[in-house]
Amino acid sequence: MSTTATIVTIAAALWVGFSAVSVFLRATWVVGPLAEYGVPRSWWPWLGVAKAAGSVGLLVGLFVPVVGVLAAIGLVLYFVGAVVTVLRARSYGHVPFPLLYLAPVVAALALGFPG
Repeated sequence: MSTTATIVTIAAALWVGFSAVSVFLRATWVVGPLAEYGVPRSWWPWLGVAKAAGSVGLLVGLFVPVVGVLAAIGLVLYFVGAVVTVLRARSYGHVPFPLLYLAPVVAALALGFPG
Protein backbone atom coordinates (compact mmCIF):
# COMPACT_ATOMS: atom_id res chain seq x y z
CA MET A 1 0.00 0.00 0.00
CA SER A 2 1.38 3.39 -0.94
CA THR A 3 1.93 6.22 1.51
CA THR A 4 -0.88 8.18 -0.12
CA ALA A 5 -3.29 5.27 0.22
CA THR A 6 -2.32 4.82 3.87
CA ILE A 7 -2.85 8.52 4.65
CA VAL A 8 -6.20 8.61 2.81
CA THR A 9 -7.36 5.45 4.59
CA ILE A 10 -6.40 6.77 8.02
CA ALA A 11 -8.05 10.12 7.27
CA ALA A 12 -11.24 8.39 6.07
CA ALA A 13 -11.29 6.17 9.17
CA LEU A 14 -10.85 9.15 11.49
CA TRP A 15 -13.50 11.17 9.64
CA VAL A 16 -16.05 8.33 9.79
CA GLY A 17 -15.06 7.64 13.40
CA PHE A 18 -15.77 11.29 14.22
CA SER A 19 -19.21 10.86 12.66
CA ALA A 20 -19.84 7.76 14.78
CA VAL A 21 -18.84 9.55 17.97
CA SER A 22 -21.09 12.46 17.00
CA VAL A 23 -24.04 10.06 16.81
CA PHE A 24 -23.15 8.44 20.14
CA LEU A 25 -22.91 11.85 21.81
CA ARG A 26 -26.15 12.93 20.11
CA ALA A 27 -24.58 16.06 18.68
CA THR A 28 -27.37 18.38 17.60
CA TRP A 29 -25.89 18.90 14.12
CA VAL A 30 -26.20 15.13 13.57
CA VAL A 31 -29.33 14.01 15.37
CA GLY A 32 -31.39 17.07 14.42
CA PRO A 33 -31.25 16.22 10.72
CA LEU A 34 -31.78 12.51 11.47
CA ALA A 35 -35.04 13.40 13.19
CA GLU A 36 -35.93 15.74 10.32
CA TYR A 37 -35.34 12.94 7.79
CA GLY A 38 -37.65 10.62 9.75
CA VAL A 39 -34.95 8.20 10.92
CA PRO A 40 -36.35 6.46 14.02
CA ARG A 41 -34.53 7.36 17.22
CA SER A 42 -34.11 3.65 18.01
CA TRP A 43 -31.88 3.33 14.92
CA TRP A 44 -29.42 6.04 15.95
CA PRO A 45 -27.18 3.87 18.16
CA TRP A 46 -27.03 1.21 15.44
CA LEU A 47 -26.07 3.80 12.85
CA GLY A 48 -23.24 4.89 15.16
CA VAL A 49 -22.14 1.28 15.62
CA ALA A 50 -22.13 0.73 11.85
CA LYS A 51 -19.94 3.80 11.31
CA ALA A 52 -17.63 2.89 14.18
CA ALA A 53 -17.24 -0.67 12.88
CA GLY A 54 -16.51 0.65 9.39
CA SER A 55 -13.94 3.05 10.77
CA VAL A 56 -12.16 0.31 12.70
CA GLY A 57 -12.41 -1.97 9.67
CA LEU A 58 -10.64 0.58 7.50
CA LEU A 59 -7.78 0.73 10.00
CA VAL A 60 -7.58 -3.06 10.30
CA GLY A 61 -7.53 -3.13 6.50
CA LEU A 62 -4.11 -1.51 6.59
CA PHE A 63 -2.86 -4.88 7.86
CA VAL A 64 -5.55 -7.26 6.55
CA PRO A 65 -6.63 -5.87 3.17
CA VAL A 66 -9.75 -8.00 2.80
CA VAL A 67 -11.13 -6.49 6.02
CA GLY A 68 -10.48 -3.00 4.67
CA VAL A 69 -12.22 -3.79 1.40
CA LEU A 70 -15.25 -5.18 3.21
CA ALA A 71 -15.36 -2.21 5.59
CA ALA A 72 -15.07 0.25 2.72
CA ILE A 73 -17.84 -1.49 0.78
CA GLY A 74 -20.04 -1.44 3.87
CA LEU A 75 -19.38 2.27 4.39
CA VAL A 76 -20.05 3.05 0.73
CA LEU A 77 -23.42 1.30 1.05
CA TYR A 78 -24.08 3.14 4.32
CA PHE A 79 -23.39 6.59 2.90
CA VAL A 80 -25.23 5.89 -0.36
CA GLY A 81 -28.16 4.95 1.87
CA ALA A 82 -27.68 8.23 3.72
CA VAL A 83 -27.83 10.15 0.43
CA VAL A 84 -31.03 8.31 -0.50
CA THR A 85 -32.51 9.10 2.92
CA VAL A 86 -31.71 12.80 2.51
CA LEU A 87 -33.19 12.84 -1.00
CA ARG A 88 -36.36 11.06 0.14
CA ALA A 89 -36.75 13.68 2.88
CA ARG A 90 -36.40 16.36 0.17
CA SER A 91 -33.59 18.01 2.12
CA TYR A 92 -31.61 18.67 -1.04
CA GLY A 93 -29.35 21.20 0.64
CA HIS A 94 -28.11 18.44 2.97
CA VAL A 95 -27.00 16.04 0.21
CA PRO A 96 -23.36 17.23 0.36
CA PHE A 97 -22.99 16.12 3.97
CA PRO A 98 -23.09 12.33 3.45
CA LEU A 99 -21.05 12.84 0.27
CA LEU A 100 -18.29 14.41 2.39
CA TYR A 101 -18.01 11.08 4.22
CA LEU A 102 -18.52 8.92 1.13
CA ALA A 103 -15.75 10.54 -0.93
CA PRO A 104 -12.77 9.65 1.29
CA VAL A 105 -14.05 6.11 1.77
CA VAL A 106 -14.31 5.66 -2.00
CA ALA A 107 -10.83 7.17 -2.37
CA ALA A 108 -9.42 4.77 0.23
CA LEU A 109 -11.04 1.84 -1.55
CA ALA A 110 -9.78 2.97 -4.95
CA LEU A 111 -6.25 3.72 -3.79
CA GLY A 112 -5.49 1.29 -1.12
CA PHE A 113 -6.47 -2.26 -1.02
CA PRO A 114 -4.69 -4.38 -3.62
CA GLY A 115 -6.76 -7.03 -5.34
